[in-house]
Amino acid sequence: MLIVTGATGRLGSLILDRLLERVPAEKVGISVRDVTKAAALAERGVRVRAGDFTEPDTLKLAFEGAERVLVISASIRGEAATAANIAAIDAARAAGARRVLYTSHQAASPASLFAPQPVHAATEEHLRRLGIPYTALRNGFYASTLELFLEAAIETGRLAAPLDGPVSWTSHEDLAEAAVLALTEDGVFDGVTPPLTAPRTLDFAGVAAILSRITGRTIERVVMEDEEWVAAMVADGMPRPAAAFLLTMFLASRKGEFDVTSPALESALGRPARSVEEVLEAAVRSR
Repeated sequence: MLIVTGATGRLGSLILDRLLERVPAEKVGISVRDVTKAAALAERGVRVRAGDFTEPDTLKLAFEGAERVLVISASIRGEAATAANIAAIDAARAAGARRVLYTSHQAASPASLFAPQPVHAATEEHLRRLGIPYTALRNGFYASTLELFLEAAIETGRLAAPLDGPVSWTSHEDLAEAAVLALTEDGVFDGVTPPLTAPRTLDFAGVAAILSRITGRTIERVVMEDEEWVAAMVADGMPRPAAAFLLTMFLASRKGEFDVTSPALESALGRPARSVEEVLEAAVRSR
């Protein structure tokens, strides 16, 4: 059985849609914290079981009969995230999985300025020591992150954010398809993958230019001081820890951590990856 964790999240739900195009539902199981959110998948014949990375005992039943397990990285922060990811990986191995897959990040590094990257690096290191075949999917930076800035930019005509650098904005849809290929086919990806990215990087000035073309109005890129921006986000309702967390993305991008691309994603998909223009056009249409 193929097991996917986090199957009701943004990436996980896309993965399940693609997976069920390739594999009969009775061969697919999911592990989710809230099974009520997966009722539609259960109706399609998917095995739905409760599992929580922070309560490892729940994963024994959730991963029962696993041949391969795709661990979508825990949606928590800091050392707790590392512990949660490792607990899921260990549970997959204990369940007899012959391969464990993990959604990492292209810039995974213990020295990264972006807060999630040391977590991904530590999880990858644990996978290396696991003693069974594994795949660490080094996903490009999720292009959906730009949606956080979209509304204000269009309403005010200003894309206001801290100083940044080029980023390999990559679509969830493409990364979901790559994950399904890695989960269902041998020889696609083994070990730590190359960066799975769209073919070019773009900074916020480039994003503003694209938004200007899409909307037909001028969107100005405005650079704010780091603390000024954090204070503005908090005043707008974002919790300070969340704003401080998001700031680390800018700190890392201005150091060039995300200014990396690779043909690996397009090669696996056998087609061009979605461009950031396509992602932004869809996001603007859905407003």
